[in-house]
Amino acid sequence: MSLSVRMQHALPGIDLDLSFDAPSGVTVLFGRSGSGKTTIVNGVAGLMRPQAGRVAVDDWVLFDTDQGLWLPPHRRRLGYIFQEGRLFPHLTVRQNLAYGRWFAPRKAPRENPDKVIEMLGIGHLLDRRPAGLSGGEKQRVAIGRALLASPRLILADEPLAALDDARKAEILPYFERLRDEVSVPILYVTHSAAEVARLATSVVALQDGKVVRHGPASDVLADPSVAPAGIRAVGAVLQVRVLKHHPDGLTELDAHGSRLFLPQIRHRVGEDLRIRIPAQEVILSSKVPEGLSALNVLSGTVDSIRSGDGPGAIVAVKTPAGIVLARVTRRSVAALDLRPGSPCHAVIKTVALAPQDVGGRIRSGD
Repeated sequence: MSLSVRMQHALPGIDLDLSFDAPSGVTVLFGRSGSGKTTIVNGVAGLMRPQAGRVAVDDWVLFDTDQGLWLPPHRRRLGYIFQEGRLFPHLTVRQNLAYGRWFAPRKAPRENPDKVIEMLGIGHLLDRRPAGLSGGEKQRVAIGRALLASPRLILADEPLAALDDARKAEILPYFERLRDEVSVPILYVTHSAAEVARLATSVVALQDGKVVRHGPASDVLADPSVAPAGIRAVGAVLQVRVLKHHPDGLTELDAHGSRLFLPQIRHRVGEDLRIRIPAQEVILSSKVPEGLSALNVLSGTVDSIRSGDGPGAIVAVKTPAGIVLARVTRRSVAALDLRPGSPCHAVIKTVALAPQDVGGRIRSGD
């Protein structure tokens, strides 16, 4: 399945005018507050009526202003996951899950409830009520309720924003499984670069109601002009494989023949992953570094240099592991005499590779 969105709508302070296509998997709407992310999701859901446009999932048209077609929200076959679980407090987890099935058309393909419960790890919660659940548990139940509604499309509007870091780490693997095991498109709103790097099949970067970039996470996160958090969100996304867990608490990764070390992770040996390396955690050397405590050194050549209006620059280094980005000063670029094609070595502190920047590799490829 694929989602096609075309939308124009004028609001105070923003004129929405955009179009994009979203394949199966997770398409992330990525942008600063006020860029139009939630407005788009509400327009797709039917909670807001755009002045012009068209939204369709394959041949299932949700609205088309040219044809005068508008399906009300309850007929759109959507699963909506909000920032908070929004579970019915008087119902048990089992009853909340069943609620989604009550609204599914009789002839619609249905997810196996036992499979969904197993995938989300909520079997032991079925007889509890929401008041007895943690924030992460509530979100897992909310995901299950959305799936069991037999949706043609799943909408997730900043579903991790209300959770602390520990709960986010708990929920992210379930969204990865959802991406890999469910055939319907997922439209996911976030301003977190780490969530984009881990989850996105494709990214739609938004600014002032317009699409400024659309493509793989590795391309979008490398562009400081579209990162919601500005220069601090810029980073590289590398494809790696778990090679070995060492007894000293480190995990060794194979990055296309190069070796990387990071604090031990839960992933098993042989598993394919993708990791995000923030540009601000990389330093550069024009010569092979010696006598450093850093274990990760990727050698290559300068691919490009982008200087901003301030003192900083983003240097892209082409290595066998992939493109690595470094945020350095323009003075350092000059001192090292860096230019496209010149030899360069990217040094990455092991502890700079955080667990939240490590996620399962998309099985269908990027």
